[in-house]
Amino acid sequence: MRTLCTRVSKRHFDRGETLFSEGDPCNGLFVVATGRIRIFKLSPSGREQVLAVEGPGSSFAELPVFDGGVYPASASALEDAEVLFISRKDFQNYCREHPEVALKVLAVVGSRLRRLVGIIEDLSFTTVRQRLISLLLRLAQRGGTATKQGIRVELTTTHQDLAAELGTVRELVSRNLSRLQAEGLLEVDGRTIIVKDLPGLKREQTTPE
Repeated sequence: MRTLCTRVSKRHFDRGETLFSEGDPCNGLFVVATGRIRIFKLSPSGREQVLAVEGPGSSFAELPVFDGGVYPASASALEDAEVLFISRKDFQNYCREHPEVALKVLAVVGSRLRRLVGIIEDLSFTTVRQRLISLLLRLAQRGGTATKQGIRVELTTTHQDLAAELGTVRELVSRNLSRLQAEGLLEVDGRTIIVKDLPGLKREQTTPE
């Protein structure tokens, strides 16, 4: 770690600032120190698909560091962030000196590939409603707060950001939230969502539109 630290530079990015764009030459590897970084693809029409949100301790842009290609996606700061940067040449040399690091990077890339396959499956075989319900269930189980009314979930992103994560448009996210509320499964108040019927929401997860 001490050896690696001598090859690292720290960079600050403001919320919304771009770290790199898809197609840019790969200069090196990034590690998130503070804040969150959004990895996404952008269609020619401007529609976004979020591939991942990386937090403190996570690395990204490993693949082009090794294959010599360009960045396959874009990255921007979801909030004010500090990232550590290691040049491609320095990281490759470090991996030659410490082969066990290359094996760990391979494990990270493998895990990311599995996650991307999951995204493809969701986009190909599930509806927007099902994807939204799955996301709400994950948020409720990971960070929800039990109340008398149900499980309270505080969204940290806008409906536009949710749409980008779910592979759809903002209008469909808002429409499906309204429908779930009308069905008595949710109570929506801005970015606060109360899951009123958790078992019912789980049943709807596998029910097509």
